[in-house]
Amino acid sequence: MIHQVIQQLIDKAMEAHLIDLDDQIYARNQILSLLQLVDFKECDRESDIEIPELLEQIVDYACEQGIIGDIFDEKEIFSSKIMNCLLARPSTVNQIFFDKYNQNPKEATEYFYELSKNSNYIQMKRIRNNIEYKVSTEYGELDITINLSKPEKDPRSIELERAAKKTDYPKCLLCVENEGFAGRIGHPARSNHRMIRLNLLDQKWLLQYSPYVYYNEHCIVLSEQHTDMKISTVTFQRLLNFVEQFPHYFVGSNADLPIVGGSILSHDHYQGGHYDFAMAKAEDDWTFSLGQFPKVRGSVVKWPMSVIRLRSEEIGQLVEAGGHILSSWRNYSDETVGIYAKTGDVPHNTITPIARKSQEFYELDLVLRNNRTSEEHPLGIFHPHQDVHHIKKENIGLIEVMGLAVLPARLKAELAEVENFILGKTNAVAQYHLEWAKRLKEGYQSVVTPSNVEALVREETGKKFLKALEDAGVFKTNEEGKAGFKRFILSL
Repeated sequence: MIHQVIQQLIDKAMEAHLIDLDDQIYARNQILSLLQLVDFKECDRESDIEIPELLEQIVDYACEQGIIGDIFDEKEIFSSKIMNCLLARPSTVNQIFFDKYNQNPKEATEYFYELSKNSNYIQMKRIRNNIEYKVSTEYGELDITINLSKPEKDPRSIELERAAKKTDYPKCLLCVENEGFAGRIGHPARSNHRMIRLNLLDQKWLLQYSPYVYYNEHCIVLSEQHTDMKISTVTFQRLLNFVEQFPHYFVGSNADLPIVGGSILSHDHYQGGHYDFAMAKAEDDWTFSLGQFPKVRGSVVKWPMSVIRLRSEEIGQLVEAGGHILSSWRNYSDETVGIYAKTGDVPHNTITPIARKSQEFYELDLVLRNNRTSEEHPLGIFHPHQDVHHIKKENIGLIEVMGLAVLPARLKAELAEVENFILGKTNAVAQYHLEWAKRLKEGYQSVVTPSNVEALVREETGKKFLKALEDAGVFKTNEEGKAGFKRFILSL
């Protein structure tokens, strides 16, 4: 039985162009060694089972034979090692990538994306568990994702992680040393991980895909050096340099301050991909010019957050204009709309930048951010407020800024309870949803049916995400906020 599964996995790997026919005996022997098997018998090779399912069968066999423990992290490490037997080394992957790049950059990224999926580095089977849908708003269609792809840690893994010897290798989840790293309890398995070497502004950077992609070709661009994130004029230059090399991709950076930044501020990195977010498609609300940058067109985007869009055919002027706005914003205060640049020496203002190419123009979106807190809003004044915490409490990072909500797994069951509450089937609703559920029940009681209740709750969930984006906007979309935004633009 196990011999058959091994051969089927090898056949699937050849079908996915991970290995060639000449590699199959070598790959088989590597897998046999991991499974502590000393012989192999030819068997029926026909199979419709895909790579993730075949891997699960092999891992289950390893657990049954006592080769590994029946613990999530150990199974992940073993699965990654099995797939590494079926992958080329990083130098070969890079050679193939750049051979294709020299023909067409899009072909190169498509090759690497397919490789990352077929190698099970991108966990497509788990990602398909996510609940994904769109909600129409006045700003365009927002993307909603309830994230079900990351498994919960089991208690044994948590206990083993607590007892494990501490080490700082690799220093973080983004370090280049993760490439081929076996993993350990508490640090993900990366034997089947490959990275593409990039030259950005004469510095070594790397391209990889997120193992839990939230949109098409969701990539991470990271520094080879473990250095802190810092938004600067050089950031804008590097983002646009990446877009020059990969014009079919957008790329952006999380902000570099807590509350408004991403989850990893200790390693300089960006996120990009081949996807058009609602913000990218949003129209101009109004336009302006910057006298000292005559080849740059400026606009304020019609979006719930405060977004300046700069367009130009010349990257140099675009970078300079972006740098001018960044330095101005870092020191800008307007107490009439609650914006203070600093508390003592502690800075509050920064920017979430996004770059892309649109036809012949390069675009640089600058999303104005402020991380000040108050007694009323201890998690952040320009952060999702208390009334949306039952749906979205986490930071508004780059992905959310552009219009994609990444919502917690708990909402799958909790929103089903809200639906049943609205239909009058139950009174069991999480306390933090109760007020919202009562309001929905009252508002929809004349039109709700079992067939439309899911769509109604999904739409209302989308409205909560929209409210979270509005909360994060430093200049609100009301008249007072628009006047404040215009004062800032005039100050430039």
